[in-house]
Amino acid sequence: MHLPPLLLSRTPAVQLVLAVLAPAILGLLAGYLLTAGTTAYVVVSVLAGLGGLAAGFEHPTAGEGAARGLGGGAVFGATLLLGAALTAEPATVTLPEPPGLLVVFTVAFGVLLGAAGGALRSRADRATG
Repeated sequence: MHLPPLLLSRTPAVQLVLAVLAPAILGLLAGYLLTAGTTAYVVVSVLAGLGGLAAGFEHPTAGEGAARGLGGGAVFGATLLLGAALTAEPATVTLPEPPGLLVVFTVAFGVLLGAAGGALRSRADRATG
């Protein structure tokens, strides 16, 4: 089985795109979609979660995957709030109060998904020798 390269083996530019820009763009999109309806927002949020799991898979251990998830979850949550603030339309999805609590949730889910991805990578590395 061919495994994707580890994040640290990639160029710094690719690392920046994968670790910062991707969650930021998804967060902005999710924030904008708060005004478009629940379905669109949930679809992007699920895609972001799958991205968090995949991001963790770019790390050799659950701990390193969790650290990546912490950063990705923080960026996603913060830019989601930014995207929501930039829209002039009222949100159709209810956010927690205070809104900053959303970042706590996205970080928690990011850590869990990143750790799961790192654990899966560790298992795959052992299986492939």
